[in-house]
Amino acid sequence: MTIELSISELSPPRLQFGGATTSSDPKVGLIQAGPFDMRFGSARSEHIHIGIIGIPSQIEKTVRWLERSEAGLPAVGEANLLNRPFPGFSTVFRKKLTIPAVSVIELDDGPEGELTKALSDKPYVGFQRIVNAYGEGLSRLASRDTNRPDVVLICIPDVVNERYRTVVRDVTEAEVKAVRAFRRANQAIQLDLFAVMDEVEQTTEDLLKRDLRLAIKARALRHRIPVQLVTSALIEDTLRNQDPATRAWNASVGIYYKSGGVPWRLPPRGPETCFVGISFHHFRTTHRALVRSSLAQAFSSDGEGFAIRGEGIPVEAHQERNIHLSEGQAHDLAVSVVSEYTRRTGRPPLRVVLHKTSYFDAAEMDGFTSALSNIPLVSMVTLVPSPFRLLRYGPYPPKVGTVSRINDHRTFLFTSGFMPELGTYPGPHVPQPFEVRCQGADDALTAAHDVFDLTRMNWNTADIRGKWPVSLSFARRVGGILDEYGDEELVDSSFRYFV
Repeated sequence: MTIELSISELSPPRLQFGGATTSSDPKVGLIQAGPFDMRFGSARSEHIHIGIIGIPSQIEKTVRWLERSEAGLPAVGEANLLNRPFPGFSTVFRKKLTIPAVSVIELDDGPEGELTKALSDKPYVGFQRIVNAYGEGLSRLASRDTNRPDVVLICIPDVVNERYRTVVRDVTEAEVKAVRAFRRANQAIQLDLFAVMDEVEQTTEDLLKRDLRLAIKARALRHRIPVQLVTSALIEDTLRNQDPATRAWNASVGIYYKSGGVPWRLPPRGPETCFVGISFHHFRTTHRALVRSSLAQAFSSDGEGFAIRGEGIPVEAHQERNIHLSEGQAHDLAVSVVSEYTRRTGRPPLRVVLHKTSYFDAAEMDGFTSALSNIPLVSMVTLVPSPFRLLRYGPYPPKVGTVSRINDHRTFLFTSGFMPELGTYPGPHVPQPFEVRCQGADDALTAAHDVFDLTRMNWNTADIRGKWPVSLSFARRVGGILDEYGDEELVDSSFRYFV
């Protein structure tokens, strides 16, 4: 049998910023031209209102950290393409951070304080007391008619983070049986590289534990206040932490986005598109102990993101990891996505691209096709981490954006690899590509181009080394937050509450 192998390289996406400058590296573009929303003119505010909740000592350290970030932080060692200094928050984003005293809420860490009492409780009880303490602070800030913070920094002491970062759930026997069934199914299909998919999709361990970060973010979602969690890993200089400039870059981009800013945008390419990542997560309802629900992470061409939860699918012992939607569930989920997109942008998209890590079965394709019949262009794309490898002559692996096609039938995309912007390959292992399988209006090469572009649209960091497209990269985190949120209707679906 003859094997024909073709290799091409996609150009890194040239992101748009506030001025005429474009760059594939957010740090370069932000320094040279500022954030994209500078183009909004007078509609853009000149400051970001910061709230802080925490114990007094950590609040003081956090304020000092913000002051250091404003003054600018040099690169540790020799500055290079990978290790860049941070010029200062207002220099990069052209906005000032303000911290009014009325927006700082101190939690009592004295002998009779809620945090101290929580630390002496049993783990699950103490966990809930910690969540309630921060939730009360969020409620106080959210209840204001004026002076409501744009984003709240949640300061978590090391002793709390170490003890309550995760706790074992109070699970029922039915849930334990379901988890055991999932484990058996996963152990039988390890060769399908599901361990890699655990980066974005829930695992059996997620079913047995509660995560403090996700629980606090779920409380913040109820109050419609974006939060940034702060630990010593951000505000303290130790040998275990990243260098200060790198920490400042990543945290500042996250704060800016969560406050309502638009750091950068993909350039318009073709019709207005809604990219949708389809995954599944677990949550507990008032009617049934454990339900598996579809989750849609949707993003418009300009980067606006939102999350939609679909109908629950009862968990059965025989289910394997690759759950599929019924035709009706796929239809209803797609209708909800288009409706929310239209509400946010004023018009429906001209193109919809659906991403999954498992194949689209006949029922899903029928449901999505029916719901999207009025959309001119619809594609369904499966991304599968693959054992396929390429070796390149020289010390580095293939460039990021390399596309390899075999017999014009199978397409592989490298979203990690040698990065020209950094002058190196910033990874420890041989890069693993995705196999891109596409059905619908687009061919596999167009689908690969979209995926590559979307790896640069993570507004929670300045790091460009993302492997997964943003349509799928946060699925595990979003699912965990919705699990904590419960089965009530979402008060707001904006993505800035989930990152």
